Amino acid sequence: MTASQLPNTRVSDTPPRPPRPDDKRGFLQKLVEMIHPGPDSKAELIETLAEAQENSVIGEQSREMLEGVLRMADLTAGDVMVAAPRMDLIDIDAPYEDLLHLVIETAHSRFPVFEGEKENIIGILMTKDLLKLQRAPELNIRALLRPAVFVPESKGLNELLRDFRGNRNHLAMVIDEFGRLAGLITIEDVLEQIVGDIEDEFDSADDEGDIFALPDGTYRLNGDTSVERVNEAFGLQLPAGEFDTIGGLIAHEMGHVPRRGEIFSLSGVQFTVQLARGGAVRRFRVSRPT
Repeated sequence: MTASQLPNTRVSDTPPRPPRPDDKRGFLQKLVEMIHPGPDSKAELIETLAEAQENSVIGEQSREMLEGVLRMADLTAGDVMVAAPRMDLIDIDAPYEDLLHLVIETAHSRFPVFEGEKENIIGILMTKDLLKLQRAPELNIRALLRPAVFVPESKGLNELLRDFRGNRNHLAMVIDEFGRLAGLITIEDVLEQIVGDIEDEFDSADDEGDIFALPDGTYRLNGDTSVERVNEAFGLQLPAGEFDTIGGLIAHEMGHVPRRGEIFSLSGVQFTVQLARGGAVRRFRVSRPT
């Protein structure tokens, strides 16, 4: 057969496409998706989650956590950090007794340690490591320090959470755009954007467990403790009409939401803010001026 007698066919340069897998969606499902397409924005997705809760597809806690994950994607370390003026720091040259007092007063498990100026962070001290000094007083606190991790204010919380999980650090120092110390952030601060406030061993749901006596003669007081109970415990006569909790009463008297470290005296008793979150005081330290 000559070339002129060959059939007039064209050979494609591209291989044939593999067969398309069968679309397993039913006709009704395709029709519903055409009429009600999926969400096109984060706001619409949050609305969809609310509808799913209303239709009992998911529970309230699941919706809140999913919304927290979505909103966390827009947050940075600077949005959630504890600002530098409100940080609890340890001076590398402080006496051992002062360190114990600070640990008892604040109940933190980790502390940034500075030398000279407060911005000169040289490491992180784990509270549990202080026990080593009791058994070996010859040890130097400097030998107990762990490396400090520094992150920029602009670091996204999603990325920061991955870093926390990867390097097993639970605390990072936050630096501003000029390289100055802006604050600190913990893995708890990040997780609370998803699951809400995380109760610790010092939080109690019992009405009888909201006031704790400390070894130094002061007291730890939950901010949601009733004014009536505070009056009974400390022999005071604070007005218990308009405000149900001691945190609400003190915030009203101060004229603003109290911040960590602020001190307010009421009826001869000194209230020091230890922890404030979500626009409310979670914990006070209570003492009587000497």
